[in-house]
Order: sequence, then structure tokens, then C-alpha cells
Amino acid sequence: MIVLFAFMIALLVMFDNDIRQGLGNIVGLGLSPLVGFDGQIPILTLLFTGLLMSFFSISVRHLFVDWVAQARTARITSAFQKELREARQSNNTYKLKKLTELQSQIMAQSMQASQTQLKLMPITMLVIIPIFAWLANFVYLDLESTLFSVPWALEANMRNSNVLPNWILLYSLLTLPFGQVLTRALKYFSFSKRLRSLEAGPTALDDTEEAGTP
Repeated sequence: MIVLFAFMIALLVMFDNDIRQGLGNIVGLGLSPLVGFDGQIPILTLLFTGLLMSFFSISVRHLFVDWVAQARTARITSAFQKELREARQSNNTYKLKKLTELQSQIMAQSMQASQTQLKLMPITMLVIIPIFAWLANFVYLDLESTLFSVPWALEANMRNSNVLPNWILLYSLLTLPFGQVLTRALKYFSFSKRLRSLEAGPTALDDTEEAGTP
């Protein structure tokens, strides 16, 4: 219900001009002096704003998601599905019965990993939605020129749309690589930390798990 309520608020903000502009104006009090650049370098504004939002959302997710446990669940689910397919293909009724009995437990573990990330969405949306409202104000109201060049067009307009508004597509193009790199770096840190705990012995591993460290 909380996630559904957050989505409803997001839709209300994005489609109601008055609410979006009012929220964007409030957020702009802090962001405009920081990354607005007086509207002179809109590409950098989109880039730095995207980096800020990506860093926030990925960092929050990293604090609450156990990447090691999630990877373990994914491997178990993959191995289980493989065994289930083989049992069906070989018509091994005994093995198929045993695997079917375990299927609910495997699905519950997989759902738990997905639910953890789903529960974090309202937290991140509380920050991301106002920032997107400010970006909309910045592009549609504040910029004198919204033209930019891409390899396939010398004059593309941020306010035009191709499935999505061009400024959102440009924002995604600029920030998605950073998000992927940061996510992989944090996962690498989590796995490295767990490996060091394993190498140090069971005592260190127990202390790490009691502290709730991924």
C-alpha cells in the first residue's frame, strides 16, 4: 500500500502543473545555485543532478540490501529451475515430486529479495520526485535555449519528445553508466568484505553477521 501510495503521489506531481511547478520552485532554492549554472550549461545541469540522484538512490539501496544473500538466492533459484527442468524432461516423477514440494520455499526466498528493494522505493521517490519536478521547471520554464547536438542530429530540442521527452532521454544517457559503475563497485565491496571475513575464520564471520553487515 505504501508503494502504491508513493506511485499515486508521483503521478499527481508529474501530471499536475501547479503542484509540479510549486514543488520544483521549492527544491530549486537549493539546486539552482548548486547545479543550475544560470541556465548556461544545461547538459552539465542534467549530468550533475542525475549523478546526485543516482548516488542517493544506489547508496540507500546498498545500505538495506544484502548483495551476498541476494546472489546466493539467485544461484539457488537458478539451480532449482535447472533441476526441475531436467526432472520434467526425464519424467522422473519421484524427483519431480520432491522438487515441487520445495518450490514454495524457493519462491518465498526469491520474493523476499524483491520485496526488500520494493520497500525502498518510497524512500528514494521522496527525494527523486521533487528533483525531477525542479528539472522540469528548469527545462520548460528557465532555459532560453534548449537545443543540443547529438551524433545523429545537429539541433535536437530538449522539449521535443521521442517516446519520452528528449531531456529525460538525455538525462538517462548521461547518468545510467555512472549508476551501473557505482552499483558494481558497491557489490564488489560487499563481496570482498564477506570473502575477507571467510578467510579470517568463522569467528570473524559470526561477528560480521551479528553486526548486520552484508
